[in-house]
Amino acid sequence: MTDEQDARRRPTISDVAALAGVSKGAVSKTFNGGKGISPDTMTRIRAAAAELNWIPSTAARAVSGGPARAVGLVLRRPAELLELDPFFPALLSGVESVLSEANYAAVLRFVNDANTERECYAELIGERRVDGFVLTDLRHRDPRFEWLTRLDAAAVVAGSPGRGCPFPSVRTGAGGEIHALVRHLIATGHRTIAHVSGPPGLRHARRRQQLWAEAARAGGLTPGPVVVGDFTADGGGRATRELLDHPTRPTAIFYANDLMAIAGMSVLAEQGVRVPEDIAVAGFDDISLANYVTPALTTVHCDYRRMGQVATQMLLSRLRGEEVVQQFTIGAELRLRRSTGG
Repeated sequence: MTDEQDARRRPTISDVAALAGVSKGAVSKTFNGGKGISPDTMTRIRAAAAELNWIPSTAARAVSGGPARAVGLVLRRPAELLELDPFFPALLSGVESVLSEANYAAVLRFVNDANTERECYAELIGERRVDGFVLTDLRHRDPRFEWLTRLDAAAVVAGSPGRGCPFPSVRTGAGGEIHALVRHLIATGHRTIAHVSGPPGLRHARRRQQLWAEAARAGGLTPGPVVVGDFTADGGGRATRELLDHPTRPTAIFYANDLMAIAGMSVLAEQGVRVPEDIAVAGFDDISLANYVTPALTTVHCDYRRMGQVATQMLLSRLRGEEVVQQFTIGAELRLRRSTGG
């Protein structure tokens, strides 16, 4: 072998073992949980792997019948929306915190359509690149439940899947808080309460709209106008302008997420509409910016990082053959602030 060929040769587990002065078995154990390996030895082995730019092969583990030690998240939405929607960074932070502790990896895929999505799940399971999935962005009559059941794939749902879901789930359980928010708006004199919803194909968007309408009727009101947004700032701004031009201008608006609500507050300010004196504004999620806008935003607080942690812990428990609860609720909290006069 020439020097040039040797330089291009991919490093192997034997190379790592030789550099670290240990057996190949010690290297394998280090990257598969570290059982029986001292911390100092693991540090030396990881340093050798980093120096050689060697990465453990999940494909090799799959061929040998071992687990891939990876969890998949397949998202059918544009990758650029990841930075716009605060839900995903928080959820992924929770997922990754549990996976790194367990020496697992996250495999994140973005797809554009249902066919590609179905093929992606089949490929990841068929080639044993992942051991299971965390599902989010649930849709009405979500086809993934049937796909993954046929693939005999392990999964845990991060969200409220509704009836007929074959997998355990972790949900926020924010219904009581949305009802309390609407009661607060009614108690402060509002009779036309509008809603800016998320995309109707997403279950959590439909659920928030349903809870808002139920709460309005429970308070003796006819639900106000609804404008569909897309969970982005641009969508919130467009929806707010549409509501300002509505024949029955609302005196309060409940937005399906904080990003749309904050954009809506900016549009209201541009139009000379005072918050909360002319129109009260409320959101959902309680992103960090919600407490720093002027006026501070009333919202429903949800701990999405904890949702990611619990969902991942449940999935890893299932992969170990342990029993898990079918449904776990992390809870939510109504945060009343100045944007609704709270």
